[in-house]
Amino acid sequence: MTYKEARVYLDEMSKYGSVLGLDTIRGLLRELGNPQDDLKFIHIAGTNGKGSVLAYTSTILSEAGYRTGRYVSPTVISYLERIQIDGTWIPEDEFAELTENVKEAIARMEAAGEESPTVFEAETAIAFLYFKKKKCDLVVLESGLGGILDATNIIGAPVCAAFATISVDHLGVIGDSLEEIAQNKAGIIKPGCAVVSAKQKENVREILKKTAEEKGCPFTEAQPEQMMIFEDSYHGITFSYKEYEKMHSPLAGQCQRENLATALEVIRCLNRLGYRITEAQVREGGLSKTRWTGRFTCLSESPLFFVDGAHNEDAALKLKVTVERYFSDYKKIFIMGVFKDKEYEKITSILCPLAESIYTVSLPNKERTLPAEKLAEVVKKHCQKVKAEQTIRTAVEDASKEAMTQGKDIAQKTVILACGSLSYLGGEVQRIVLNNRQ
Repeated sequence: MTYKEARVYLDEMSKYGSVLGLDTIRGLLRELGNPQDDLKFIHIAGTNGKGSVLAYTSTILSEAGYRTGRYVSPTVISYLERIQIDGTWIPEDEFAELTENVKEAIARMEAAGEESPTVFEAETAIAFLYFKKKKCDLVVLESGLGGILDATNIIGAPVCAAFATISVDHLGVIGDSLEEIAQNKAGIIKPGCAVVSAKQKENVREILKKTAEEKGCPFTEAQPEQMMIFEDSYHGITFSYKEYEKMHSPLAGQCQRENLATALEVIRCLNRLGYRITEAQVREGGLSKTRWTGRFTCLSESPLFFVDGAHNEDAALKLKVTVERYFSDYKKIFIMGVFKDKEYEKITSILCPLAESIYTVSLPNKERTLPAEKLAEVVKKHCQKVKAEQTIRTAVEDASKEAMTQGKDIAQKTVILACGSLSYLGGEVQRIVLNNRQ
């Protein structure tokens, strides 16, 4: 099987959607020899910020000398970035080989009359096979949808169950209220693991803390209010947090304070468990080398161009604080593309009053996208200068032209922000902007 054939096979599987539950992936992993049982995990759940917590944690662990796997979704640049070891994507040939192994296992399951796995279950199995093959010391594992019935929760007790901030998303799928969503995500807590959580709303905190206590797990909550900020700009944050003094993170944005505090509490937890990660390894390599594309990422300085995957109310509120902090006296031009099953009314009401002009786009996923024309109608309630674009490329070109034709002095005080779907908008915008710079 070639890489292209592997992708075609998995793309065909994706047409059948997703199903929550662990029975099918349990059968698949049994056919593959249960590779997950030979791995140690840091399992991360949450609504917003889990990818950033994963990026900080895995980069620090790699810098400390641990062979560290990371499993992430959604991806922004390449399909292969979802499976990495020490920041390097899985090679195409190895991905194809492991996909063929999984395909053969699925064929045996189907021959025995068992239910066929979903594409996410197949991808998760491929990741576990790869991490075992490469003898990873630790795997930082990002949960997919929810927690308790997510395919990643097939693992046994992780070394640490970590939680980024939990807010309302996927209503009706993993819960009908914030409390039900938190209870679902708390399902990754298992006896024998340590629990680390971002600063949460009180009702969420109580659910996580109670679940940890019931399972006999020590519970630690990050304390971002104890973080001392020395410099804060769109180039990153210089800060101190507890024993970690004068650290610098290149990731900017209001949400990164919470994510940094959470990741550092995970590192402190691992040190208590006997892992050795020094302050120098955190300072000199771990944080400074962390990259997380699409999360308030600067793509260009001329014009000043950012991309951010704010796709729900909580993320939009945090992005609003970030934009107001860094760009209060800038002209702001937005490019927006959202899915129709997201809280686009709330997202636009939070973000669009900040912008002087907005270009709306349809996303490549035609079944889920809110059409550019429909989004433009919603945006007009909050910003009068709106244009529905035919393509993402024309939106980038028109926004850039508007920024650069204001005159040199004004152009230096203009910022373009592309926001909405991370994988479908962020990745395409990044490719266009970076290609234009070459």
